[in-house]
This record gives sequence, structure tokens and C-alpha cells, in this order.
Amino acid sequence: MDQRTQQFLNEYLASLTEIERQRYTSFSADYFCNDEVNANHCADLISKGIKTATCSMKHWYQSGAEPMPKVGHLLVVTDWSGEPTSIVEITAVSECKYVDVTAEFAYSEGEGDRSLDWWRVAHWDFFAKECLTAEIEISEDMELVLEHFQVVHAAAA
Repeated sequence: MDQRTQQFLNEYLASLTEIERQRYTSFSADYFCNDEVNANHCADLISKGIKTATCSMKHWYQSGAEPMPKVGHLLVVTDWSGEPTSIVEITAVSECKYVDVTAEFAYSEGEGDRSLDWWRVAHWDFFAKECLTAEIEISEDMELVLEHFQVVHAAAA
């Protein structure tokens, strides 16, 4: 975590009681998506409480490239340039196949028109690029890790 994100996290933690602070033992900082436009858009949607979920290919966790998300983890959400925009707490983690993602989950991702149809098209394209990078085959049966989260702190506007 760089100095900006650590300071943002520290300011939030300092606003909590000692008992509240003790609940949190896992922290990280990152942006969403893999390009500037979408990373900044997602950071904005999260700060506004519109985007309350995300998902990733389980492959990244199985390969050791990323640690498996866990309930109670605090993530400092940044824009593409690394500027902190909010802090979210992971409230639920589950797994399902791409083909089994529900309309409710697609809506909670907060992107596009929030429909399952939009989600499927956008995420198929996104995961196809990730599979190419990972040198694996894309499939409707690929396992995803679904995360739900809530904003616990947002940067002053």
C-alpha cells in the first residue's frame, strides 16, 4: 500500500472506536478493471454506493496470483492514478460458474444498464482477454469468485 492509500486507511481507522478497529485485520488497496476509463468509472460507482459487487476468475486465486477475498477485508478503492476514493468492506464471498451468474448479481455490479444481458456481454469480453493472458480456454463453465461489499468510508467530494 502506498503512502496515500495508507494515510486514507489510517484516517478511517482513527475514526473508529478501539473495539471497531479490532474487527479489521486484513487490508489492501487497488483499482477495479484493467484500464483507466473503467477503473475511474468503477471507483465513482463504488463511491456513490451504486456498485456493490464484483467478480473475478477463480483461476487467479488458484494460481496464487491473488489472495482469495474474505469477509471483513477492507479494500481502499483507488482510481487509475492511485488516488483513494473510498474504502469498502467485503460482506460476502461466493463462487459460481459464469453461466450461473444471476440478474441480481449483475444488477449489484452497477455497470452498464445493470441487466444480466449487458453483464454477460461485457464480462465475456473482459474474461476472454484475461483467459488469453492466462493462456487458458474461456468457457461458460469457468468458475468465478463473487464478492459483495459496502462502502464504509468515502473521500470528501
